[in-house]
Amino acid sequence: MHTMRFRSIWISDTHLGGKNVRNKELHHFLSTTESDYLYLVGDILDLWKLKRNWHWPATNTAIVNLILRKAEQGTRVIYLPGNHDAMLRDYCGSEFNGIRICHEAVHTAADGSRFLILHGDRFDCVVQHSEWLANIGSVLYDALLVLNRWYNTLRRLAGRNYFSISAWLKHKCKKAVNYMGDFEQTLVAEIRRQQVDGIICGHIHRADLKAIGNLLYSNSGDWVESCTALAENHNGTLGLIHWLEHQPAPSTTTVSAYAHDRCRNRCLAPTN
Repeated sequence: MHTMRFRSIWISDTHLGGKNVRNKELHHFLSTTESDYLYLVGDILDLWKLKRNWHWPATNTAIVNLILRKAEQGTRVIYLPGNHDAMLRDYCGSEFNGIRICHEAVHTAADGSRFLILHGDRFDCVVQHSEWLANIGSVLYDALLVLNRWYNTLRRLAGRNYFSISAWLKHKCKKAVNYMGDFEQTLVAEIRRQQVDGIICGHIHRADLKAIGNLLYSNSGDWVESCTALAENHNGTLGLIHWLEHQPAPSTTTVSAYAHDRCRNRCLAPTN
């Protein structure tokens, strides 16, 4: 099995404990990648759903064991809890089996750039001020995922490609588009406040990597639908990995182009 080797990997929003997750794809990704740093950027466990209805297949246990084994073998694993696994924030500052838990972290890339890492829910006014509304939104999103699964089964039988209903709605709904734009701008303000070069977050289930002015906004996406991760090569190049499009793992993974000269038109090529 070909192994992709990176300096750093960021994953978020795996929502282990939910029924509509891509845990097999996540296990495959973690099994075929290695890194010096592995950042778990929140909502790795979905304690909201586990509390309502326990769902823990063997693949989830295999994923947890795989992460523990990586930590044991020398990968620096950092867990930054999100709103769905907020209970773990009580343990921030602690380390368990080689996994460090913290509210936020600053990562220094190979080229010296400094990136603030956090889940992002504390910049979401709905989560912070209307938790009941966030819970309703979570239930509706689950229902949409079930509908999406049946819809794409029919599309597959008809010979058509996968289509995400939720992604389509997000792009069509003006309020959703405005929400994402506001979320990004709020995080850019936090980049300036903390005097770093960029931010790496999760939470909104939309992978992205782009310059806003001279600052970098990046989001590692999710493993509910998109199966995306953010990675850093050993020369400091950052890139998005779209796992559904890139398996089996190719020798190179294309970097989403953005305005920073150090990354434009490059490929994120793992070194073996």
